[in-house]
Amino acid sequence: MQISIIIPVLNEAASIGPLLKYLMSNGGAQVVEILVVDGGSSDDTVHIAEKSGAKVIYCSVCSRAAQMNTGAAHAQGDVLYFVHADTCPPASFSDDIVQSLASGYVMGCYRYRFDSKSFLLKINAFFNRYQFLWCQGGDKTFYIRREVFGQLGGYDEYYTIMEEYDFLRRAMPIYPLHIIPKYAVVSARKYERNGWLRVQLANTMVFRLFKKGASPEKMKSVYKSMLR
Repeated sequence: MQISIIIPVLNEAASIGPLLKYLMSNGGAQVVEILVVDGGSSDDTVHIAEKSGAKVIYCSVCSRAAQMNTGAAHAQGDVLYFVHADTCPPASFSDDIVQSLASGYVMGCYRYRFDSKSFLLKINAFFNRYQFLWCQGGDKTFYIRREVFGQLGGYDEYYTIMEEYDFLRRAMPIYPLHIIPKYAVVSARKYERNGWLRVQLANTMVFRLFKKGASPEKMKSVYKSMLR
């Protein structure tokens, strides 16, 4: 079983180097490649990624859905593992994914916690062990068999925001989502910059708009107006 790690990036020079070093050190023989898909970075993200040994792919559209689809189209592995640049999976991620798929699942993720001692963020982390759609998101990282990803049509590039929720909304009624009871570690930078309450309100508002069928433009406008 071969895993292709796909990382969509935009101006992630501060985090991409350490993440790639970590993934390469812990991935083992199962990881056949790490694809960094750049959406037009203006910093040193691309240079650092190439220097670190990743394969850099350029995407003409700066959108996570388009970037992740581009990565999937170039991937050689039979398993796709999507990781955000500010998220670090457990060191055992390769073995965890192989064991999950061998047990009959075709897709899954981790729980996650923040790199912060904030009590409020610990509450957030508690709820992402559940299967409810609002408890999901790309910060949990996400793996899926390549053929299943293709059968489901990949990420819908209409969604320039909430693309991962849309994908799981389509996938979960067909395939069980295996939430591995280990924790990825996510940067708390958004909460530190905006405050816990502001981020929670923004997330809740956008999720409600998503459920009501609002356009991505409307959702992005609301999100950007509420957060720095």
